Amino acid sequence: MDPLLIAALSGVVGLALGVVGMYAFRVSEKQRGAGIDVDEPLMPAGATEVLASLGLAYIVVDTVDGVVRANPAAYAFGLVRGHTVVHQQLLNLTARVRGDGVIIDQEHELARGLQGETSLVVHLRVAPLGDEYILVLADDRTEFSRIEAVRNDFVANVSHELKTPVGAISLLAETIEDAADDDVAVRRFTQRLHKESRRLAALVQDIIELSRVQGKNVVHAGRPVDLEDVIADAADRSRLPAESKNIELKIGGTLPHRVHGDADQLAMAFRNLIDNAVRYSPESTRVGIGLSSRDGIAQVTVTDQGIGIAKEDQERIFERFYRVDAARSRQTGGTGLGLSIVKHVITNHGGEVALWSQQGKGSTFTVRLPELDESLDTLEGLVRGASGLAETSDRTAPHGPASRHSAANPAPTRAGEGGNA
Repeated sequence: MDPLLIAALSGVVGLALGVVGMYAFRVSEKQRGAGIDVDEPLMPAGATEVLASLGLAYIVVDTVDGVVRANPAAYAFGLVRGHTVVHQQLLNLTARVRGDGVIIDQEHELARGLQGETSLVVHLRVAPLGDEYILVLADDRTEFSRIEAVRNDFVANVSHELKTPVGAISLLAETIEDAADDDVAVRRFTQRLHKESRRLAALVQDIIELSRVQGKNVVHAGRPVDLEDVIADAADRSRLPAESKNIELKIGGTLPHRVHGDADQLAMAFRNLIDNAVRYSPESTRVGIGLSSRDGIAQVTVTDQGIGIAKEDQERIFERFYRVDAARSRQTGGTGLGLSIVKHVITNHGGEVALWSQQGKGSTFTVRLPELDESLDTLEGLVRGASGLAETSDRTAPHGPASRHSAANPAPTRAGEGGNA
């Protein structure tokens, strides 16, 4: 046979076999693809809508703890970064739920921030979601936990503070009874009994006042208040103990505008500040009360010439029952609640209270309150005054004695060496 013909026939046969092979391959691939049943895990119907309505941070993870869904709150709390669960505690819980099929409710304190510089207290509920997923619900309890801790500390501190005068009164009563035939001893112990009973009464009164200022909404229950009258009255009430120590009370400056609030609460706050200054000032010194108004903000400074407050104590000076010198506070009759009451009252009125102090040079407490724009509605004027306080806070905040003292306050002083009225 002709070699050329043989080559041509071989080419045709080869081409036909190639076409047939390719066709067979494609048919095979289609058949195989049609025979594969891909069973991808699906979120249960309606789950997404339910999660969105809960108002909680949530995370949905798959079988290898990859994040398949999370809301913005979960990212804001730092529970999720990218598609990864950040905290090992959460991964441990999802592993338990995946292995046991149980629902877990626990409260955890988790590190927050890129370097774990803060913490977050969350109540976690971890449960199966369908066949393939695990759901983590997180409820932020940080503020609740803080308030609960403060409440527990307050109860513990009150119990401790009450034990001292109550125990002293009981002991003195027994001593007086045993010394009934000794008139001199009876008189001496009776005087001490009166002192302890006054201390107990002052403590109970301060607790009542602190409770009262925490529970009243002065924004809605308040009215326009003339601060000059309030401060003059507070100073008059402190004048007798000041005169007994030869301390001059000097008021200078004016406050041309009124503030919105509760006159009784404000009087209590400024009385505590002035009493504190008098109580912890040396004899024959001066307590200055300076009044000024600027940019819609009423500013009141209370200054004394005491020994000052150490830097490490200044940050805690407004805490309940905190005292720089507990022994001296007992001698002067301080309850440890005075400055805490001041802080609550001023904060409730939309203001702020700050302390400047230097050991050996005294201290100054500065109160700043938003003034009323009485050409407007009361609440609208209060809002405008509060806005002014926020705007001027940085540029008018006192930084030392030179910026804190008016003519009425000639020297930096210490308004609370013991830390509380």
